[in-house]
Amino acid sequence: MGLRNIPTRAMFLSLVLWALPMAGPSFAKGPESVAELAAQLSPAVVNIGTSRRIPGGNGMPFPEVPEGSPLEDLFDDLNPNQGQGEEALREARSLGSGFIISADGFIVTNNHVIEGAEQIEVFLTDGTRLPARIVGADDKTDLAVLKVEAAFELPFVEFGDSDTAVVGDWVMAIGNPFGLGGSVTLGIVSARNRDIQSGPYDQFIQTDASINQGNSGGPLFDMNGKVVGINTAIIARGGTSLGIGFAVPGNLARPVIDQLAEFGETRRGWLGVGIQEVTDDIASSIGRANTFGALVIDITKDGPSDGVILEGDIILEFDGKVIERMRDLPRVVAETAVGTAVPVKVLRNGGEAMLDITLGRLEVGEQLIAEAQGQAEPAPAPDSPDAPVGPAPGLDELVGFEIAPLDEARRTEFAIEAGVEGVVVTAVNSGSDASQKGFLPGLVITEVNQKRVVTVADVTDLVGAAKEAGRPAVLFKVTDPTGASRFIAVRLG
Repeated sequence: MGLRNIPTRAMFLSLVLWALPMAGPSFAKGPESVAELAAQLSPAVVNIGTSRRIPGGNGMPFPEVPEGSPLEDLFDDLNPNQGQGEEALREARSLGSGFIISADGFIVTNNHVIEGAEQIEVFLTDGTRLPARIVGADDKTDLAVLKVEAAFELPFVEFGDSDTAVVGDWVMAIGNPFGLGGSVTLGIVSARNRDIQSGPYDQFIQTDASINQGNSGGPLFDMNGKVVGINTAIIARGGTSLGIGFAVPGNLARPVIDQLAEFGETRRGWLGVGIQEVTDDIASSIGRANTFGALVIDITKDGPSDGVILEGDIILEFDGKVIERMRDLPRVVAETAVGTAVPVKVLRNGGEAMLDITLGRLEVGEQLIAEAQGQAEPAPAPDSPDAPVGPAPGLDELVGFEIAPLDEARRTEFAIEAGVEGVVVTAVNSGSDASQKGFLPGLVITEVNQKRVVTVADVTDLVGAAKEAGRPAVLFKVTDPTGASRFIAVRLG
């Protein structure tokens, strides 16, 4: 009798493993349905209709009848433009979205939805129509708060923590696209911290959840039903969305909304400095390994930083928060309460210093700046003007431009205001780094490598010192003929 083939232990295990279903990699799945969540949240999302009267030229379109017709008198009586001529008005209407944030009728939307409106109506999902008034609006963040009065408690939604909404998370938009009302779209967070150049505090959440005209002011929800953003902008072509939408993060919006609801206006913190970005060339000109921080280009007289922060300082930290990019600073300052004493770390002359500054109020500061600009006094002329009138020898080879003393003839030639003092740029080499960076004849150099200059010799000496020290670039503070200043780093030739 022949022998049976008996599987070994290894063969048995291999057969068992082959018979088991193969376990693939584990991936999180998207929600199978958001029907229950959408039904729960939709009653708190409203449609907003606005109207206003605008000049209409010949007024509203109205049919004409032949002269002498028996209906001529009747049509004249009915014509809404009769007797108004070119001063006739017509009504402009627009639609947007919003959401209720309290049972007593506070509603959030975009400022651009209600801007210029003379009449605002809010439409609930059950068909209820309520007149609304503007409590407050803020054009810097494009947010507005409305108030309606109802005989019953209104459904409302709550804000979540928008910082927890990361790229790839599911989000849902509910709104009023093209006036259709109650539309629900689903997508993901596509990107964070987008700057679309719409305001000083841009930090948008980008999403591919469909957002179209009429969705403005509507909420962007996470899958817990919390508001993580306010839908505000789209990238469109020919009026059609290209599938890229932007929402104001809830954490940025909430302090603004709270202030608008309580005071009818914003009350932002104010540092009282003008700033610009630290570029790679600026960083290399001062020996920095990175471009972190915000470079201070001017200080508002009598502002919170006057006498504390200096022009040329680089603000590295504000209230313990690292300033990685220049545009981070305005946002964190604005979010800090007026009157707060804040520690500020700056880079000054190669070393770090900690300063204590008590914040003012931005809205007051803007008025102060406007008044100061209208009352600028001329600065005194330097005691010892340059004797030479020709260009500085060799300077154009090193930095690509020529300079001369700022005398009355050149002040007149370049229309430079009386209050601007320094050394004037008279020519710029075409194709030079200075030309590419924006140097033009008529700019006035006031500082070189964060040192004040008043003569041509001051500039040439400091540029020469940078060359001898092996610096790859030189940092110039320049002022245009109107008095506006900025820093420009020019590579040494």
